[in-house]
Amino acid sequence: MNRAELRAHLIRHRLAGPDIPTPRQKNLRSYRLFGQGDPGALMGLDPERRWGPGAVLDLMAERCGVHPDFSYGQGPDTIDPERTLDGLDRLAALVRRTARRRGTVLAGTGHPTKLTGFHAALARALEAAGCTLRTPARGTRFREPTPDGTRTCTLDYVRSVAVVRALDAPPSRAGRISSETLLHTHSAQPVRLALAALTEAGEPLPDLVLGDHGWLCGAGRLGIPAGGFADSNDPAPFVGEAEGTVEVVVPVDDGARPECYRALSDYVLQRADLAPYKD
Repeated sequence: MNRAELRAHLIRHRLAGPDIPTPRQKNLRSYRLFGQGDPGALMGLDPERRWGPGAVLDLMAERCGVHPDFSYGQGPDTIDPERTLDGLDRLAALVRRTARRRGTVLAGTGHPTKLTGFHAALARALEAAGCTLRTPARGTRFREPTPDGTRTCTLDYVRSVAVVRALDAPPSRAGRISSETLLHTHSAQPVRLALAALTEAGEPLPDLVLGDHGWLCGAGRLGIPAGGFADSNDPAPFVGEAEGTVEVVVPVDDGARPECYRALSDYVLQRADLAPYKD
């Protein structure tokens, strides 16, 4: 798929374009929460300076393409598809560099029912190119805040991608993703646990972390190259990228059907000179 075809795909599936699923009011609320230092909005990031809501909006208009005027408070908002495509090109360059050095890779997601397939496609293609995939801290238990209250969870892996699973969930099966047992999270705690497990085992930290939400911010905060997706209501990764903490952030809606992201992973791997991994 070439750039023009992928641009049409992004708009058709509302992954980017002038009418993304995330409404303007939700975006502005997230920018205010980030400016107030809300832990959920920070996603594990420790900004170098104070970012007020206006500064966050300015950055998101620049990096993501949202409407730049704070007086526009309700209605649809925008992710500029050209910025999405540029971000995918930057992610491809990061993946290519990692493949050429045959580096170690850790992949994880806070959107397990949506983005696992995208991250898995990149990770498995890197493995086929000679990289080593890491899956540390599998089975580690921890407490995680959720919209339904704090829950006891475990770190699990689906298709070599780290996910957060409710402790009362049944054991995972290879390749199976259940929306009832896998939790959506913005937390950086999972990536911290995974990296701590590597350190405790005397293993080196990964050369690349693929992910979203807290996986990007948590890894970047520790100086590990990190790349992946962020939605228009998730300013933390974009702030991290602007401050040089996060390597690559691709602006894209992160709540679409999983199959919608297949074209994006194929595009990244094509640009990275890697063949898509076939399950």
